[in-house]
Amino acid sequence: MTATAPHPEDVPSPCVSVCKLDTETRLCKGCGRHLEEIRLWTRMTADDKRAVWARLESGTPYSDGG
Repeated sequence: MTATAPHPEDVPSPCVSVCKLDTETRLCKGCGRHLEEIRLWTRMTADDKRAVWARLESGTPYSDGG
């Protein structure tokens, strides 16, 4: 059986399998994503996923745009 190569636009999830949500900030204590980022991850574009990664790597706080 041959494994299918990932699509070039696939962006890996930042999930580290330490899923604990801070009830005040709604941020995962494992990966740092906001609940909305986690919920929408599979429907995000590759560019949106890269933006999440950039935010996580820079330490920029989550903003819902409001």
